[in-house]
Amino acid sequence: MRRMSGFTLIEVMVTIAIIAILARVSYPAYVDYVTRGKLSEATSNLAVMRVQIEQFFQDNRTYVAATVCGTPPAGKYFVFTCPTLTATAFTATATGIATAGMGGFTYTVNQANVQATTAAPTGWATSATCWVVRKGAAPGSCS
Repeated sequence: MRRMSGFTLIEVMVTIAIIAILARVSYPAYVDYVTRGKLSEATSNLAVMRVQIEQFFQDNRTYVAATVCGTPPAGKYFVFTCPTLTATAFTATATGIATAGMGGFTYTVNQANVQATTAAPTGWATSATCWVVRKGAAPGSCS
């Protein structure tokens, strides 16, 4: 009698079930990892903008008409603006672009270097004192 070689239906189904379980666990972690990578665009560009605005202030003794706010960095995932520019104060803002998967995120920095997460999607915390860059952080905590 000749023995048949190959896989049984049960073996194939068990393999597919294992792959499905691994994918269900790993995919959300991967999505969060990619999102955290995209958030670095906001935090790094806001830090650079703050330095440039402060350099403008040192030269002109006012934040009004700071040139970096006239030509903010071009972001792939965020839009950068300076909604507040007065003689003694500024606020620079990074707002997430929804079509780039970053909708709902808003980060700010001001003349006192107060870094804030003013808006975040569901599952993400906001903070008036730091940039939240990790999902699941406690509200108001910096992580």
